[in-house]
Amino acid sequence: MWTTAERATTISLSPPSTPRLHLRPPLPTGAPGTPLDGGWWPRTADPVAELPGLILALQGHGPADDHRPITHIMLRGADWDSRPRRLRVDGPADTRVVRLSWFDSLPAGLLTAIWADGRRRDLLTVPAATGHAAARAALELAAHPANRLRTPELLAALTTSTGSLRPAAPEEPLQSTSEGTWESEGGQLLEHLEAR
Repeated sequence: MWTTAERATTISLSPPSTPRLHLRPPLPTGAPGTPLDGGWWPRTADPVAELPGLILALQGHGPADDHRPITHIMLRGADWDSRPRRLRVDGPADTRVVRLSWFDSLPAGLLTAIWADGRRRDLLTVPAATGHAAARAALELAAHPANRLRTPELLAALTTSTGSLRPAAPEEPLQSTSEGTWESEGGQLLEHLEAR
């Protein structure tokens, strides 16, 4: 049985921000899937402030004629400052309530959005305090069509890399050309991609 606090719907008092979101392009038919559909870099660890903008942005990335809403978000509790259970999202066309589920067993940095029809997107959530260059590189790698890394591996590479991280562009080979440029070009993250 739910308590009154668990049934309460949380409402953000500020307008949704534009999320720093990078999504993987659609894969060709028959191509192997990737563990992540992209990455998101929230500005804070406050889910009430950050999630409405993300939900609206993800909703806008679906087919134009698809009006099925996102109904559920699954998150790792340790990644956030609070744990509301239901969140009202005021969009341009409608208002909806999205259920939020908190798990300590989810991998670090993983957020899963689930639509009413069962579709889902798994996103890397880059910690808000991450530096700009490293966060951008992690977002691009999480959305790269050749990525085989999961969120714990991407986050571990963020915390152990030195210098700025720069992912290879899709048309570039996923390997460094010389040992001297390895670290400055995101060697730690690229090494993980190459090993897959």
